[in-house]
Amino acid sequence: MKAIVYHSFQSIPSIEDVREPDPKPDGVIIQVKATGLCRSDWHGWMGHDEDIVLPHVPGHEFSGIIQAVGTEVKNWKIGDRVTVPFVAGCGKCPECASGNHQVCDDQSQPGFTHWGSFAEYVSIDRVDINLVELPVTMNFQTAASLGCRFATSFRAVVDQGKVTGGQWVAIHGCGGVGLSAIMIANALGAQVIAIDIDKEKLELARKIGAVATIDASNSNVAEVVREISKGGVHVSIDALGNPQTLFNSVSCLRKRGKHIQVGLLLGNQKNSAVPMNLVLSNELEILGSHGMQSHRYPEMIQMITAGRMNPELLIGRSITLEDAATALMEMNKFHDTGVTIIDQF
Repeated sequence: MKAIVYHSFQSIPSIEDVREPDPKPDGVIIQVKATGLCRSDWHGWMGHDEDIVLPHVPGHEFSGIIQAVGTEVKNWKIGDRVTVPFVAGCGKCPECASGNHQVCDDQSQPGFTHWGSFAEYVSIDRVDINLVELPVTMNFQTAASLGCRFATSFRAVVDQGKVTGGQWVAIHGCGGVGLSAIMIANALGAQVIAIDIDKEKLELARKIGAVATIDASNSNVAEVVREISKGGVHVSIDALGNPQTLFNSVSCLRKRGKHIQVGLLLGNQKNSAVPMNLVLSNELEILGSHGMQSHRYPEMIQMITAGRMNPELLIGRSITLEDAATALMEMNKFHDTGVTIIDQF
């Protein structure tokens, strides 16, 4: 099969013919129909993820059709249309027993713990607790956009932030994660403030529901957010993963507000500063949000099929597998607006 492979971190990835995977007894092989290009893939290529063993095939948010089924699989068959959370739980550890597969003690992640979806086929294990069936009305490109950014944002807004109608919500960074969070918070009736340095991304943020936008390149972000929201927001999400967006996100909260960290802070940014004086004096909450469990997908999918959310509007461009090698290396330049999808293999 064809796949994008890199043999050392930060080296130029290449298209190679590699051996097709075989399913494990509890797993399946999925023919990849569409896969998203995410900044997390760039972090992996940079060498920021200790799980990656070289040589490596990246890619972790995808959709496709089951092509082969392991002998122990009970709930899935060849031909099923599926997607999968980027964190696959083991189903046996205490976290999985409590329903929190997204922080499983023995988790697997395609594109990180094993070869991922920048390929014609991908192997997924423990599928009876991790695969998600796709409705026939949802195309593969839209489904692929859910696997990391949209699902992660859904958990951040709905489960961690517990956003409700009328609340003020700030979203720092209008890439795929941030735009997803804006759409989801708007669907819940929140008043969303979008922050970025790219005018085109801020314009799209308004189109999908933001009531106000802030250009962070020439503004005191926390001050402007507090002014617009008359005292600070109830929930603030760092959707980028940057020391400045983290600091701004915590700083713009009203008393007893919630900061949700979604964007990755890795490498030399992993110990970034937080205004702990505000956390203490204003009784703020700081929460992480890491993916979403497969059993939470039905609520998200129901909101999409009911027309309350339209993630297909967040797809910026579709590219070939060949194009993905260059696009992966350029992810940190933030050229693209919306989600880039690889759907030509």
